[in-house]
Amino acid sequence: MAGVRKGRRAGYAAAMPLRLRQLRFVAASLALAGVVSLPLPRGATAGTPPAAGIVLPTPVALPLALRAEVIDAMPHDPRAFTQGLLWHSGLLLESTGLNGRSSLREVDPKSGQVRRRVDLAREYFGEGLALVEGRLFQLTWQNGVAFVYDLLSFSKVEHFEYAGEGWGLCYDGRDLVMSDGSSSLAFRDPGTFAVRRKLEVRRQGKPVSRLNELECVGDRIYANIWMTDEIVVIDPNSGAVTAAIDASGLLTPAERAASDVLNGIAYDEDRGDFLITGKLWPKVFRVRFVPR
Repeated sequence: MAGVRKGRRAGYAAAMPLRLRQLRFVAASLALAGVVSLPLPRGATAGTPPAAGIVLPTPVALPLALRAEVIDAMPHDPRAFTQGLLWHSGLLLESTGLNGRSSLREVDPKSGQVRRRVDLAREYFGEGLALVEGRLFQLTWQNGVAFVYDLLSFSKVEHFEYAGEGWGLCYDGRDLVMSDGSSSLAFRDPGTFAVRRKLEVRRQGKPVSRLNELECVGDRIYANIWMTDEIVVIDPNSGAVTAAIDASGLLTPAERAASDVLNGIAYDEDRGDFLITGKLWPKVFRVRFVPR
C-alpha cells in the first residue's frame, strides 16, 4: 500500500495546475526563510485582491531571540520560595510561597537582608505581587484571596476574592494583569478586582501555557514560563509573543542542584535593566536582555 499511495501522490502532483504548483513551491521556500505569507499571483500588484478561492494567511512574525546578560549578582535568601518580585526606591519587594513559609518582604538587594516582613497564615500560599499607587497586592495560589497592604506600614488594609488560581501579577498603569498558569491573562480593575478583559497569549499562533510571574514594562508584559529558563515578552493588545529570552546558565551546577525554577522579574526604571531570580535561589541577578 505504501507504493500505491506514493504513486497516487506523484500522479496528483503531475496533474496539478502549473500556477498552483509554482505558488506552493515559492510559499514553501519563503516559509523556510521565516516568511509565512504567500506570494502574489503573476501580474498582480500589492493592491490586487486575491483570486477567488485563494485565502492568503496573515503573516506571523518570529519572536525576537534574546538572552540574559549578567551585569551583577547579589545575595538572595536561599530559603525564599520567590513568587513575585518588584523594584521600588532602591529596594526589592518580594512575595514568597509555600504553606507555612509564605511572606511579604522588603529586601536590601546589596546585602540580601530582609528589612521588613509580614508572614501569611499557614493556610495561605503566597503568589504574585504588584504595586498600585502605594498599595501592594499579593495573590494566593489556591485560596482565592488577594491581600492588599499599605506600602509604608506593611499593614493589611483590604482583601479581594477571586475564582481559580493565582500565579503572577503586575500593574500596567490601568489594570492589574494576572496569570493563573494557563495561556490566558486577566486584566482586573485595581479598585474592585473585577475582570475587565481576558487575553490569550500565543507564540506564532499557538497558545503559550504555564504563564507565571509577570512584570509590566511600558507597553509590554514579561512573563516567566513555569518549569523553564525562558521569559517571554507579550504584546498586551494582541497577545502575541514578540520576544523570547533565554535566562539559562545563571547558576552554577551546584547552586542549581540546591534550588528550584527561575521565577521573579523586576524592572529598574532608573537604570533601564532587570533583576531576576528564582525559587530558593541564592542570588538575584541584575541583567540586560540582548540579542542571542
